[in-house]
Amino acid sequence: MEDGRKSFRAISREVKVSTPTVKVRYERLVNIGLIKSVKPEIDLSKVDKKSMGDLGDTLRSLKKQKKHFHVYIEGLKVKLKCEFCGGPIHAKPKVLKFAGFERFFCCTQCRAFYKDKHSGRIEMLKEQYRKH
Repeated sequence: MEDGRKSFRAISREVKVSTPTVKVRYERLVNIGLIKSVKPEIDLSKVDKKSMGDLGDTLRSLKKQKKHFHVYIEGLKVKLKCEFCGGPIHAKPKVLKFAGFERFFCCTQCRAFYKDKHSGRIEMLKEQYRKH
């Protein structure tokens, strides 16, 4: 949240876990849709008033639209939807991992149906993943 450009290695040193762990946790947050993108937060007080011009208007407009903000809530829970039926996942999700991807399901039946429906694509991705 503080610096979207910070490397996984730098983050791992701060939180005292391995670099691969930081990367896996980041990828999981992206996969479940909690992280949509990494964007800059612009502090308008740091911009020279004389050089603001059109840039200043744009930045003020973004700030009004709340296009950049930081939110941290203790005990935050993420709402997940089943990748197969689209229903809510109330309990611990059933996870299907393949080729560096994770898909989340409400039940083992939905996971099995998804696996059957997309088996060709999953196998192709696994094969491509092994080659790299």
